[in-house]
Amino acid sequence: MELKFEIKRFNELSTVELYNLLQLRSEVFVVEQNCVYQDIDAKDEKALHVLGYYQGDLAAYARLFNKGYYFDETSIGRVVVSPKYRDKKFGHDLMKTAIEAISEFYNEKEITISAQEYLQKFYESHGFVKTSEMYLEDEIPHIRMRRS
Repeated sequence: MELKFEIKRFNELSTVELYNLLQLRSEVFVVEQNCVYQDIDAKDEKALHVLGYYQGDLAAYARLFNKGYYFDETSIGRVVVSPKYRDKKFGHDLMKTAIEAISEFYNEKEITISAQEYLQKFYESHGFVKTSEMYLEDEIPHIRMRRS
C-alpha cells in the first residue's frame, strides 16, 4: 500500500491536520533527537505542507518554500517520517512528491536544503549534491545540499 499525499497551504490545513503535523515534528525533531529548539518558527504560514497518509494516519511530512524565502532557491524542510513507518521507506515517496510539488507550485527545479549530515546518501539518491562543509544547526550536524 502506498502513501496518499495532500499538498496544502497553511490556511487550507484543518486544525486536526495542523495538530497532527506539529505532533509528528515534535515527536521526531524534539523528543527522538533530544533537541530542544523552537519548531514552531513562524515560517509555517509561508510554506506549502506535504502530508503523506498511510491508512488514514499521518506517516510522512515536509514543508516547501518558494525561492528567496528560506534560501535563494526553493527549499524543502522538516522532512520527517513517523518512526512506526520507517521500515516502509516512505521517505523516498515523500521526497519525490516534494520535488514534484516544487516544480508544480513554484515552477522551479533548483532546490536547496539544510540536511542532517547522516542523511547525505539518502538525499544524494534524489539528485542532491553537497555544497557546504558540516555545520551545527540546533546542535545537530547539517550540510547544505542542492539539486539543479
